[in-house]
Amino acid sequence: MRVLDLKLLRDLRRLWAQALAIALVVAGGVATLLMSMGSYRSLEETRTAYYERHQFADIFALVRRAPMGLVDRIAEIPGVAAVDARVAKLALLDIPGFPEPATGQFVSLPEQGEPALNRLYIRSGRLPAPGRDQEVAVSESFAKAHGFAPGARFSAVLNGRKRDLLVVGTVLSPEFIYAIGPGDVMPDDRRFGIVWMSEKALASAFDLEGAFSSVTLKLLRDASEREVIMRLDALLDRYGGQAAYGRKDQTSHAFLDHELDMLSNMSRTLPPIFLLVAAFLVNLTLGRLIALEREQVGLFKALGYSDFAVALHYLKFVAALVLIGIAIGSVVGTWLGAVVTNLFSEFFRFPFLIFSKSPDLYIAAALLSLAAGAVGALRALREVAALPPAVAMQPPAPPRFRHVLPLGLYLNRILSQPAVMMLRSIAHHPFRAAFTVLGMALATAILIVSLFTRDTMEQLIDVTYFLADRQDATVSFTEKRPWDVVHQVARLPGVITAEPYREIPIRVRHRNVERRIMISGRPPGADLSRIIDENLRPVVLPESGLAISAMLAQILGVRVGDDVEVDLLEGQRRTVILPVAALVEDYFGIRGMMNADALSRLMREAPAVNGVHVAVDESELGSLYLAIKRTPAVSGLALQRTSLANFRETIAILITTMASIYTGLAAIIAFGVVYNSARISLSERARELASLRVLGFTRAEVLRILLLELALLTLVAQIPGWVMGYGLAWIMRTNLAGELMRVRLVVGHSTYVLASAVVLVAAVLSALVVRRRVHQLDLVAVLKTRD
Repeated sequence: MRVLDLKLLRDLRRLWAQALAIALVVAGGVATLLMSMGSYRSLEETRTAYYERHQFADIFALVRRAPMGLVDRIAEIPGVAAVDARVAKLALLDIPGFPEPATGQFVSLPEQGEPALNRLYIRSGRLPAPGRDQEVAVSESFAKAHGFAPGARFSAVLNGRKRDLLVVGTVLSPEFIYAIGPGDVMPDDRRFGIVWMSEKALASAFDLEGAFSSVTLKLLRDASEREVIMRLDALLDRYGGQAAYGRKDQTSHAFLDHELDMLSNMSRTLPPIFLLVAAFLVNLTLGRLIALEREQVGLFKALGYSDFAVALHYLKFVAALVLIGIAIGSVVGTWLGAVVTNLFSEFFRFPFLIFSKSPDLYIAAALLSLAAGAVGALRALREVAALPPAVAMQPPAPPRFRHVLPLGLYLNRILSQPAVMMLRSIAHHPFRAAFTVLGMALATAILIVSLFTRDTMEQLIDVTYFLADRQDATVSFTEKRPWDVVHQVARLPGVITAEPYREIPIRVRHRNVERRIMISGRPPGADLSRIIDENLRPVVLPESGLAISAMLAQILGVRVGDDVEVDLLEGQRRTVILPVAALVEDYFGIRGMMNADALSRLMREAPAVNGVHVAVDESELGSLYLAIKRTPAVSGLALQRTSLANFRETIAILITTMASIYTGLAAIIAFGVVYNSARISLSERARELASLRVLGFTRAEVLRILLLELALLTLVAQIPGWVMGYGLAWIMRTNLAGELMRVRLVVGHSTYVLASAVVLVAAVLSALVVRRRVHQLDLVAVLKTRD
């Protein structure tokens, strides 16, 4: 083995603790990349396979009542590969032992064979048999929430008539991976479920024999979705059709897409930060290591080793550290990726899971890590190559000390001698101190960016559930109802206050950007479900014009006062021009708001409502539930406290779990940065400290000089770390913002405190290691000089 390679192995053995600390920083970057991208690819491949195997539709449309003969004309639309017409209706459910009214989305199944599209995956039991009107299959999540198994029974109010139903199977559907009930913003498996029933039985219950109320389409590969939707709308319009929409606007697919985008964005945000810290740490460590081995470098060059050979030796040292980090990060990242993938797959209820271990991902992680290490080592290697042997073998020139403070100010009159020596050391080596501070500041910053999601989730909950939507419950109707229904709801048991709302689907355009959203009409002075602006202040809707989400304004590129083009997709369909009257804050989805009277005029209809927000006396909830179950026009009752609990158990736990993983990796990196800074400082000053011991200083006094410097630099690093952490959190928040959910940038005081506390704990642990090293200093060995 070559001499330099032997030296490399001895250096790795001698500096194993520092080498491991650097390797762990690299491992953190590799693990975050593999975890986020690995889980993203796994879930994306699982979704793609699920959609393809079970023929998930491309276009969806609802209609009041269309004859089955229309299906052949729909199939003739250019670009359509398959059509599935069915009956789909909402109905209230009465479940034994469950007092709250639940809602079921009833979907018909063909009498013979499977549906052409959105085919079901049977988890248990079987599908309803032809001619057995009571038999149903239910979604697996709904069945688990109520303990249903084949043979269970419950009741449903179908078109005003109560029917007893028999569960014969539990199933999964690609159409309802993420199922949200009417009036809810989060899935609630106990109160909303999908129920499949034979087509003959469901059509008979809703007087739709020979007709359909829902149609889904599968497109050919090169078909134009926009053109097919226009032709489909033209066919369905005369039958009371609502505007058709594509996959991107289908609720289940859109939410799943949003979650996958969040994973993808995390993989583009945090791993580069971790690898940047790794590059900085390699630069700091290698540069100071070469300075300590200055005489050895000169000796090797004097013995005939070329500049390239010596530089390659140190590059191998860096490569060894990075390869160790890649190995550790690959194992940890693969395991964490499997954990995250299983977590998301359980939430979205996939029937199977494809865990992707793409070789290209591991190669990319390795190459990025090696590149980060090489970039970090570049400056130190350049110094090695430029160092002449004669100069290198001489002791470095002593630094030129100068007075930092005026001569009349003597620090030793104010501070203790160890403190004065510590301050002089920092003042005489400003660049060394600055790099140490920067490294610790970066450690604090990555902890802040990992922790800030906790604060944003709590702020989102506070604004959404306590500042904006303050109602106790929301009553939704199967179809729009006259305004007088508000008084009927207000007379229900336990209802204290009732506020109506009206929603209609629209397409809003500005220039070439278009989105399908809902316009919500609110009465003046609404206090239960309030509209707030970007400064979290209540907004009074203007008598004319459209208020839109700030996110929608950003997507469309409009400001207050600009005009937008609006296609009304209900009633008398027409296109109108509306001014943007206000921007509002809305963390879930993108939508528009209007004064209820202005919306009625726009729709050219008498005042109508889709639902009513209510404040309820909790002592009367039981009576309210019974009354709702006896009201056929009601499609669902959304409970705000249940929605909040579901949010904490679903989306919040997914985000906080990811944040916890990143925080743990960030804490390891923080320890690596602080520990390396402490060990390098000890190596650089070993001769000085040994000299002080010989001059009569005790071990405690020598240790105090070294640790005081570490403590001061750690404390000084916190403020710039907070600033950088806030900036990184802004980048993270910007990358995670989506059309379905977004958060404000909120970094609480506790986050700063916790991030700094982790770095300070790392400093204390490093100090304990350094303390042991100082006590073990061999004074003779350290003070020896080469003749």
